[in-house]
Amino acid sequence: SLTRGGRSSRIWLQDLYDNPTLDVAVRPNDRIVVEEDRRSFTVLGATGRQARLPFSKPAMTALEALAAAGGLDANSANPTGIFIFRVEPPAIARAVTGKPVDTPQQIAYTIDFSTPEGLLAAREFVIRDSDTIYIAEAPVASWRRAIGIASSAVSFAGSAAAAEDLVSR
Repeated sequence: SLTRGGRSSRIWLQDLYDNPTLDVAVRPNDRIVVEEDRRSFTVLGATGRQARLPFSKPAMTALEALAAAGGLDANSANPTGIFIFRVEPPAIARAVTGKPVDTPQQIAYTIDFSTPEGLLAAREFVIRDSDTIYIAEAPVASWRRAIGIASSAVSFAGSAAAAEDLVSR
């Protein structure tokens, strides 16, 4: 950021490297501050990585954010259940909900990866600082887990019976 005569302006350092015409000459009494990008988002649920992740570039889409988290878990993710939770300012909350609100509101956006429209929407939906992305678990994942537990119990019971049979011989 550059502060000159009480006015401040900001630019991404990478944008200065990419486009030198945006650079300005430094004058006496100018103040230049180079800050680390501390923005982050959180990814939870049926994904390759559950974590708080930093932004890797000035603007990240939902698709890029999910890719940074390792994508959807192929065995457990519900592609129709991708949610993005964010706190929206009153003006945006009014536009989204159609309700008269005067305070920031928590909004949940959904994206359906099972349709081409959903994938295209994910390429356009910009993630903001402090957003939370949640990938729901597919119903079949719970079924698989229950079957796995049941089959482990049956296998254990069978092994215990076989061991008892060997001991009694």
